[in-house]
Amino acid sequence: MSEDTRRFAVIGHKGRMGQAIAAAIEEAGHEFCVGVDLGGDPVPLLGQCEVAVDFSAPDGLAASLEAAKAAGIPILVGTTGLEEEHFALIGEAAKAIPVLQTGNTSLGITLLAHLVREAAARLGPEWDIEVLEMHHRMKVDAPSGTAKLLGEAAAEARGVALSDAMDSGRHGFTGERREGAIGFATLRGGTVAGEHSVIFAGEQERITLAHSAEDRAIFARGAVKGALWLIGREPGRYRMEDVLGL
Repeated sequence: MSEDTRRFAVIGHKGRMGQAIAAAIEEAGHEFCVGVDLGGDPVPLLGQCEVAVDFSAPDGLAASLEAAKAAGIPILVGTTGLEEEHFALIGEAAKAIPVLQTGNTSLGITLLAHLVREAAARLGPEWDIEVLEMHHRMKVDAPSGTAKLLGEAAAEARGVALSDAMDSGRHGFTGERREGAIGFATLRGGTVAGEHSVIFAGEQERITLAHSAEDRAIFARGAVKGALWLIGREPGRYRMEDVLGL
């Protein structure tokens, strides 16, 4: 084994993303040393590794973070569907180890979020913002973690909380669009890996920033790049933007 080879733990490795990440680790010349799945105890396993990647489920996040802390290794969290209590756990773990949490590990999406933030900061509040996403029929959470990531980028640029601006439940007689709202629309069907568009609609003009994922391998490669970047960092919370130096 080369001294440049890193040892990865993949939590949720039997899932579709977990399998793609395991393949991407080996493709990049590193070692997939441990796989952990539902019902498995990650604590005695992660100590064999240098970094952990978690693409499991929200219910398992606490155990994953505790195991990474016990092993003293960084962890990249790509699990979606997280709630406020999960972000609190991430913040607590980040006091002890480096933690990178993201709704999407694609390098293209990372750059898209940066562009969304720039556009939202420079366009006035009279420009309406809508986030449109489509995924395969098997996806269980909506809006997607990526859609929320893009909405958060827009909200952050406007100095508001996404929870206050988010509008994702339009149905029936809704009345006029709420000023300052960030709208979300969700489509599900087929085998779509991921389609995301952020629409800025002004008076007589529109700007659309979009990204198409053709294969989940792009997320796996991005996760490997992000996890490698985490190794040797100081404890704290990190984002994919940090990986690209944005």
